[in-house]
Amino acid sequence: MPRKSERAEEAEGRVLRMVKEQDVKFVRMWFTDILGFLKSFSITVEELPRAMEEGLGFDGSSIEGFVRVDESDMVALPDPNTFSIIPWRPMERATAKMFCDVLWPGGQPFEGDPRYVLKRNLQRAADMGYTCCVGPELEYFYFANSQETRSLDSGGYFDVTPPNVASDFRRETVLTLEEMGIAVEYSHHEVAPSQHEIDLRYTDALTMADNVMTYRIAVKQVAQKYGVYATFMPKPVYGVNGSGMHVHISLFKGERNTFFDKDDRYHLSGVAKQFLAGLLEHAPEITVVTNQWVNSYKRLLPGYEAPVYVTWARRNRADLIRIPEYQPGREKATRIELRSPDPACNPYLAFSVILAAGLEGIEKKYPLPEPVEDNVYEMKPQEREERQIRTLPGSLAEAIQLAEGSEVVRKALGERMFHTFIENKKWEWDQYRAQVTDYEIKRYLPIL
Repeated sequence: MPRKSERAEEAEGRVLRMVKEQDVKFVRMWFTDILGFLKSFSITVEELPRAMEEGLGFDGSSIEGFVRVDESDMVALPDPNTFSIIPWRPMERATAKMFCDVLWPGGQPFEGDPRYVLKRNLQRAADMGYTCCVGPELEYFYFANSQETRSLDSGGYFDVTPPNVASDFRRETVLTLEEMGIAVEYSHHEVAPSQHEIDLRYTDALTMADNVMTYRIAVKQVAQKYGVYATFMPKPVYGVNGSGMHVHISLFKGERNTFFDKDDRYHLSGVAKQFLAGLLEHAPEITVVTNQWVNSYKRLLPGYEAPVYVTWARRNRADLIRIPEYQPGREKATRIELRSPDPACNPYLAFSVILAAGLEGIEKKYPLPEPVEDNVYEMKPQEREERQIRTLPGSLAEAIQLAEGSEVVRKALGERMFHTFIENKKWEWDQYRAQVTDYEIKRYLPIL
């Protein structure tokens, strides 16, 4: 293992003091597969010093997209900065969790570890002098169970609809997250019946990716406690809005937000405009990562507040990218809001490709097209064509094809992750297109 820094040793010492103070008996080692599913194994607290020093071996061949059987030995090295008590495990002695970096047995980073992929892209930003901060807004649904989409309420956007039992679920989820050290900014009812949103406080991209993974399991655990089911499926119900994960992003140099320029009409700096132009240019290519499931493309349709066209604006919420209005005295809050990702993506990979697309724009000084403030959905096709307004991919198959030809996506994910991810998505599409759906039975069986 590489020699640890003084800061890392201090963090480990802090963890060992906390486990003693909190009477922790078990520590769960958390890491993520390529699809964004949380994986875990537990150790006793007595094993923790060795785990932080040497890492813990596990069989990687059983994890989706990791390694072949003939190279199955992997090492999980816990990151002491991610230690927290798990509130939903109230036993006589506490249980904690730590996120892990996945390594080869020799101590080298494993190229197929999503956390490492994000670290590598953040290092690219750091080499350019930037720290990347993000703030996602994750939407989700509560249903009576996992077998049907029966709503718990008939509420709409920001509604208070007594008796709204789901507001109690949200409240407990927020308290759970804060107990785990994750700051929450807002929580509210969303547009569709039984749809809700909790927004996490802006922070650095690696911490936020860890927080998103924790957020999703916390939402599900609280729902399970009360006998209901929470889902981050992008489009579980026909005819109503799907669930998105709008990602607010900005780049800092020290304490200075490099996206802010007080003299610009949009209060956007040259760096911000180039980053925005990079996102616009490469948005179709990165969509297979930010919207990685067959079901994701049932959400990206006109009429349901999800973006379809590759445009940007300040006030228009039909655009792919929105620039939230500048508020005097809040220069640090200047940011770009990407509205296409959904909450079922792998956050490590999603943040990686979003950052990579933006950095490409900065490095190559992409020019920014004019904003589209009028409703792009109401334009005639000829007008959209004249204004060269492109669309996001309309299916997983189209998204795969665009990503396969993208050097930006290939560079962001790395060769190993890129090939594994694409092959997995091709398999998913093949499985999906072989299915006979209820729609086809109802539509065609009576007439054909």
